[in-house]
Amino acid sequence: MSEVLDKNHIKTFLLKRKPDSHKGTYGHALLIAGSKGYMGAAVICTKACLRTGAGLTTVNVPDEETLLIHCSAPEAMVQSRMATKIDLSGYTAIGIGPGLGLLSSSKKLVQQIISSGKQPLVIDADALNILSKNKNWLSLLPKQCILTPHAKEFDRLFGNHQNMPARVNTAKQAAKKYNLIIVLKNHPTSIITSNAVFENTTGNAGLAKGGSGDALTGIITAFLAQGYAPFDAAKAGVFIHGLAADLALQKQSKESLLATDTIEALGLAFKKIWK
Repeated sequence: MSEVLDKNHIKTFLLKRKPDSHKGTYGHALLIAGSKGYMGAAVICTKACLRTGAGLTTVNVPDEETLLIHCSAPEAMVQSRMATKIDLSGYTAIGIGPGLGLLSSSKKLVQQIISSGKQPLVIDADALNILSKNKNWLSLLPKQCILTPHAKEFDRLFGNHQNMPARVNTAKQAAKKYNLIIVLKNHPTSIITSNAVFENTTGNAGLAKGGSGDALTGIITAFLAQGYAPFDAAKAGVFIHGLAADLALQKQSKESLLATDTIEALGLAFKKIWK
């Protein structure tokens, strides 16, 4: 049986910003995203992370693409991807995958992040596809790692399925075997652990576009950076992402909605929760 993910549940653990806090209070997120031709994913992920309240956000991108981040998201810091290893010290959460590409250098980065096992971790997009080609790495994933696959990515990881209920059942087994949290993206999206399944109640068909998953990764990573437990970060991220998309329809239609519209509506989503 699944449980309902709604505003009442989110309000049981969502934290208000403290008046006497500072940027260090809310953690430091590292996003490893983007590659030549796929930098939009990195920009979207970064903007979503910033809008969700991480105290500091650093984005790791190819050296030749750093200017794009400086110009599109000046509030973020930029780390040049000039080596196949990254200094992970000082970060409170990591998100990896949006637009990362499938080159051997990307594979080495994913392997490093998986094996480090120190910070809370979100794995999405190309990082999931790399993981699906190296399934022996599943046993190396840090405890309570968050995977955010859509149906095709899920099937690449865990085999073909006929429908979403079958995927949810397999996700519960995988979550138990590897101590994972799986965000199975669909409508409704399910957030799955070994002993719980929450079905989200927000979101609309306007999210069925490229970029939506990149935004979700940034949002969940921001919650992790702020110190939320991984399961709570996943639930809050999915719910608020969907709620922002619903509120963005005040100005957009389901046909015209963009991932950036959803990001711009995140403030409205937080306000609606606190009403």
